[in-house]
Amino acid sequence: MAWVNAIVQGILLGGLYALLATGLSLGFGVMRLVNLAHGDMAVLAAFLAMSTSVALKVHPFVTLLLIVPGAFGVGYLLQRLVFDRLIGGDPALQIVATFGLSIVIQNALLKKYTADTRGLQTGKFSSRSIRITDKLAVGWLPLVTFICGVTVIGLLALFINRTKMGRAFRATSDDPATAQLMGVDKRRVHATATGIAVTTVALAGVLIGAKSSFDPTTGPANLIYAFEAVIIGGLGSLWGTLAGGIALGVAQAIGLKINPGYGELAGHLLFLTVLATRPRGMFGKLDNR
Repeated sequence: MAWVNAIVQGILLGGLYALLATGLSLGFGVMRLVNLAHGDMAVLAAFLAMSTSVALKVHPFVTLLLIVPGAFGVGYLLQRLVFDRLIGGDPALQIVATFGLSIVIQNALLKKYTADTRGLQTGKFSSRSIRITDKLAVGWLPLVTFICGVTVIGLLALFINRTKMGRAFRATSDDPATAQLMGVDKRRVHATATGIAVTTVALAGVLIGAKSSFDPTTGPANLIYAFEAVIIGGLGSLWGTLAGGIALGVAQAIGLKINPGYGELAGHLLFLTVLATRPRGMFGKLDNR
């Protein structure tokens, strides 16, 4: 039963990794853009949730009503003002620009909040659980986080498959030049995709802040988890990202069960194994085209 409990907890953790990785997967799938500031955006959202919660004296999750639409607006403007200049050019420019954005976010957070470790105060919600058996319990926070991850990916897949803008996403991803000739506004598509990507990472950041402590320098660790989930599942594949996040979470949980120091190592070994044996991930192509 102890191993079953470890796997269940790993699956729930995988939902968080999948949600964190969704924006990274979407950005690459639509624009071939790898945002190295992705993890820092999650940390920024956690700090904003903390400050807003204290200022308005509301529960941290209530702040999502402000943070989620704000994140979409920030992502939309960021694409129009910065990222549009990077797409289609030298990939090295993407690395330099997004890494620079990462450094700016980290230093701004350090100046505002110092290097102290913080956490979102969610009260009894973070400690409550559903008792399934005497040796197996599922926490409410991990369960809600997992449901959020699956729901966001499911809704995003429906959006891409069933809406006009979603079809524009797919057309722009497949052949930007032809899509533009057919009347698709490539800049608007890219800005919308980035807005959605930043929204999902902001949601993930708040949930990460509720689950564990954070500080201005934890962004790169979040980026690594997101990147590994995307690579394991398959670049650009939404459902592959979910599968990759779950696989990563289960690997870490099994590693922790074997030895408390093996958790992250097990996840990294899974990533390296997939990269060496199946470079395109478990789902080789976009499953939403």
